[in-house]
Amino acid sequence: MDLQLELVIVPVSDVDRAKAFYVEKAGFHLEVDHQAGDEFRVVQLTPPGSACSIAIGVGITNMEPGSVRGLHLVVTDVVAARDELVGRGVEMGELHHYGAEGRTPGVHPERSDYNSFAEFTDPDGNLWLLQERGFSA
Repeated sequence: MDLQLELVIVPVSDVDRAKAFYVEKAGFHLEVDHQAGDEFRVVQLTPPGSACSIAIGVGITNMEPGSVRGLHLVVTDVVAARDELVGRGVEMGELHHYGAEGRTPGVHPERSDYNSFAEFTDPDGNLWLLQERGFSA
């Protein structure tokens, strides 16, 4: 049996502002923008290269805007991905990794899989992490 995660709800306070952020700054692809009256709207967005999309909207969740923490966008080069997002206008946290002393600035010295990160938030404060896997120098 396959269980494919295809959609994650991300709660936002202003759908148009969030849509603009995800499309124009984060580079997500707009898949759907459907509205049925004033009480229901769903906007489905997909990160480039991902099989899983997010949905933002009205009437689709009772979660508080900004309450989603730690969604991971896995990239092959966290430095390049961070630079691209900064170039698109996304405010990014510094690169970091975790070692014997805990959270440490910079990428993991060996660039080993799942050990280098950078983070950003959407306009509502939902927290995203870039996580590196498969870096090849």
